[in-house]
Amino acid sequence: MSDYNSDIAIARAAKKKPIKEIAGRLGMSEEDIVPYGHDKAKIAAPFLKSLEGRPDGKLILVTAVNPTPAGEGKTTTTVGLGDGLNRIGKNALICIREASLGPCFGVKGGAAGGGYAQVVPMEEMNLHFTGDFHAITTAHNLLSAMIDNHIYWGNELQIDSRRVTWRRVLDMNDRALRQITASLGGVANGFPRETGFDITVASEVMAILCLSEDLKDLERRLGDIIVAYRRDKTAITARDLKADGAMAVLLKDAIQPNLVQTLENNPAFVHGGPFANIAHGCNSVVATKAALKLADYVVTEAGFGADLGAEKFFDIKCRKAGLKPAAAVVVATVRAMKMNGGVAKADLGAENVEAVKAGCANLGRHVENVKGFGVPVVVAINHFSADTEAEIAAVRDYVATLGSEAIVCRHWAEGSAGITGLAEKVVELADGGTADFKPIYPDKMGLFEKIETVVRTIYRGKEVTADQSVLDQLSAWEEAGYGQLPVCMAKTQYSFSTDPTKRGAPEGFSVHVREVRLSAGAGFVVAICGQIMTMPGLPSQPAAESIYLNDNGEIEGLF
Repeated sequence: MSDYNSDIAIARAAKKKPIKEIAGRLGMSEEDIVPYGHDKAKIAAPFLKSLEGRPDGKLILVTAVNPTPAGEGKTTTTVGLGDGLNRIGKNALICIREASLGPCFGVKGGAAGGGYAQVVPMEEMNLHFTGDFHAITTAHNLLSAMIDNHIYWGNELQIDSRRVTWRRVLDMNDRALRQITASLGGVANGFPRETGFDITVASEVMAILCLSEDLKDLERRLGDIIVAYRRDKTAITARDLKADGAMAVLLKDAIQPNLVQTLENNPAFVHGGPFANIAHGCNSVVATKAALKLADYVVTEAGFGADLGAEKFFDIKCRKAGLKPAAAVVVATVRAMKMNGGVAKADLGAENVEAVKAGCANLGRHVENVKGFGVPVVVAINHFSADTEAEIAAVRDYVATLGSEAIVCRHWAEGSAGITGLAEKVVELADGGTADFKPIYPDKMGLFEKIETVVRTIYRGKEVTADQSVLDQLSAWEEAGYGQLPVCMAKTQYSFSTDPTKRGAPEGFSVHVREVRLSAGAGFVVAICGQIMTMPGLPSQPAAESIYLNDNGEIEGLF
């Protein structure tokens, strides 16, 4: 049936329940939510505060193999698993990220799941939703404006305009803004300097919102943001500019989690949206912790493959928030295994068991890596109609050699009925008590050594290279007291290496760190590797070309 319906058509036909009814299932009264229309709401701060002291449910991470153009369906599986757990009688809640407009109008499409495993309202979630990203963009750019304004009005803080590290942001893919010259046009416009734009999901403000425990913690972290340096290289913060209070005001509603529902009317929190290739790739700590107080099982996801999303989920989010995941799901598809085995996208329809077997090396490394954090793993084979029994068997047999189980999931076509097998296995793992979570490096390890640990342990690279200026910068940050921070690796999502064309499970390669950025407010150091861009560009044929309003005023082209 799904073969004839697009995701947006399925979502539009959903029989949604009023959001106050969904909230009621979680024990919330009408006073505990702030409705945004009839089908979405924010959860009020007093209710979040009232959850303190309740026992926590079990946290389930959904991650995946390296993404391919064939598609893996990680969010779809996250939503499907949440529905599946509820279907087998468990009290489960879903926690996912919000969608960025950049990839929505670029190449990726939406981020609300797919087929009969979606979160709704799909159109609103993929567009402006409750305005969180606009608030983040505005708070970030307010700080940018205050930096240049301070310099213009006499520069009392003695900011070295050559050492302003705070760029501007926009929630759109726009390569023309990566590097710009600002304040041109004469004396009235300030002092010309080189700067640029990042995409909003790469903003430190986004990371701060997603890692803050509450509004007070949010304001403290905003104040800690380092925006520039003086000539003597001492740091200047947002607090020095007196920008932190106004930024917190702009974010006071954005920090409250958003409540929506799945197609099967199960509750879902959708909050925050840092990318995993250039940021830490997880939904907010506020939403996750609230969900753990409200449900017995919380299903969340981490962006892109496990080498990026899961590593940062474990080493940054769980470390900082004190979370202990009980189990993990690694999503794979037969199609992705074929592509990792060397098959071109145009040839994926033909059976090729040998290519599946060859591509399973990618899956195997992700499974081993997640287990390395002390978390038990099950593999979800996200089913496509062209998959053959022989190809599925090849994946199952391979995963069995790793000491794990691979379960075929048909949630895209069948909803929760197609994923009950995975739901039952996840309950078995989560309730089994075998999880012994631990990050892969200690806080006290040096910053460069932390980068090397991720490269060697997770990516299987042989070495990390960096210019002396990068090494000196890391040493300076350690001397300034930032050495205990975790590292956030910014690299391509398509490969374990920094070369997006190296699929499968490459080893023995070098990773070059070309730039490092200190996110003092978020609490991590970003290592930019290879050719990764913190402001993506649109493809030659952006998805925006096919998005329009039909004669009924309905949106078409979102997927």
